[in-house]
Amino acid sequence: MSLAELSLDQWRSLELPAARRVAREAAELVDGRVTAVETVEHLGAPLHRVRIERNTQEFALIPGGALTLGFDLGAWHPTPEQTADYAESLDQGFGYGPGLRAHLAQVLSPRRKVVLATVLMAVEDENLTEPPADMPAALAARGLRLPSSDEWEHACGAGADTLFRWGNDHPLDRIPYEDRTGPHQQLNAFGLRIAYDTYRVELTSDVTAVHGGDGGESVCGGYGRMLAWLPLATANRNPSTAEFVYGPDGEDLCEDFSTRPVLTL
Repeated sequence: MSLAELSLDQWRSLELPAARRVAREAAELVDGRVTAVETVEHLGAPLHRVRIERNTQEFALIPGGALTLGFDLGAWHPTPEQTADYAESLDQGFGYGPGLRAHLAQVLSPRRKVVLATVLMAVEDENLTEPPADMPAALAARGLRLPSSDEWEHACGAGADTLFRWGNDHPLDRIPYEDRTGPHQQLNAFGLRIAYDTYRVELTSDVTAVHGGDGGESVCGGYGRMLAWLPLATANRNPSTAEFVYGPDGEDLCEDFSTRPVLTL
């Protein structure tokens, strides 16, 4: 089995010495060096985090395999507080449906099966240096590429089937921009700083979706707390923001967008 075929389940089953060997192999493949290998608890089981530095940029190892992505709305039950908060947003003229579940059906990716290769993904997103259409070539010149939308979603959730990478709940007494100590500020299970600021807009190779934020739109008065946190949801594709980013109004704002480069193994 090649390193690129390493699955998340296989990665979970490795003892720490074996994980260290995999980390060294990955680093050698990309002419980098291992800077950290640690084990954290995720979904009630141990999960290894690996960081590899290449050309002063840090990457995390993201194991792939056969995976289930998307949010299962049928199995999800909002809290009374979330339902009430969304009802207040509707009263202010915001929302895509008569209820919270209907709204989520419009903005979250559907439940689906995918197969992904293991990759190295940048720990931090980086601002675009070119318009979105020119970024693939700019990254390729550095030996990098854009992540796919599926890769981004998997890297963010790390196998979690909850609304957010940390769970289904979120603070309802403040918006994420005001909360500098909340769950969104913590590294995720793979060690990525991801879905941490609704002002950030991360681009992938899919022009119909952006991830990790909405450019600050949800901070506007009247949106409500639930909708203010929702751009950080793992499966949120922020379709209206994507339409803006790739439309004529977004052409001159590339410096306001970012991406999370990928190293293919």
